[in-house]
Amino acid sequence: MEKEENLNQDDNTKQSTEDNSNTEKLLKEDQTNINKDEMSAEATPEETEASPEEKIKELEDKLARTFAEMENQRRRFEKEKDDAFDYGGFTFAKEALNLIDNLERSKLILESDETLKETEALKKTLEHLEIINKDLISIFTKNNIRPIDCLNKKLDPNLHQAMMEIEDDEKEPGTIIQEVQKGFMIKERLLRPSLVGVSKKKDQKDEENKENKENLDK
Repeated sequence: MEKEENLNQDDNTKQSTEDNSNTEKLLKEDQTNINKDEMSAEATPEETEASPEEKIKELEDKLARTFAEMENQRRRFEKEKDDAFDYGGFTFAKEALNLIDNLERSKLILESDETLKETEALKKTLEHLEIINKDLISIFTKNNIRPIDCLNKKLDPNLHQAMMEIEDDEKEPGTIIQEVQKGFMIKERLLRPSLVGVSKKKDQKDEENKENKENLDK
């Protein structure tokens, strides 16, 4: 009986030993797998890191874009500086045109005054006003401000503003035949458009009425 018990005890001990051995083996395998995963995770950034050649190419691209942006800024600043030099007095010049307008109005008022017509005083006054007007135009011209020549030319919306239409069969429709207010340019920029009257053909109905009247008279 004791012998059987000893045999059973030995079997249990042997089984326990085998179980412990298997457990240690499994633990070692798990630890090995964990170490492999950690090594794999640590190796991933190294595998995805760009090569030196790729880094150099990326830096060259960034440098080229930076230089291009700097060049565009330089050109923009140069243009702004030139515009400030060329057109810095734009507002002042536009306001100064009122002097010419007022001189023209003064001349018209004096010429239409019945008490001054045909007098020596009116003649001398108009001469002085004309001298002042020419001096102003000369000063403007020296500063690249010049009047727009528009009479007998086709209407250009970029330079002229039509204020009225005038019937005229001798002129091609759209031809400027009256200047209401003189326009000016400052270098290549429009300072003020010319206010003008343009020609148009007589209405067809008026022509037909005229022909009918002539036929009735005959």
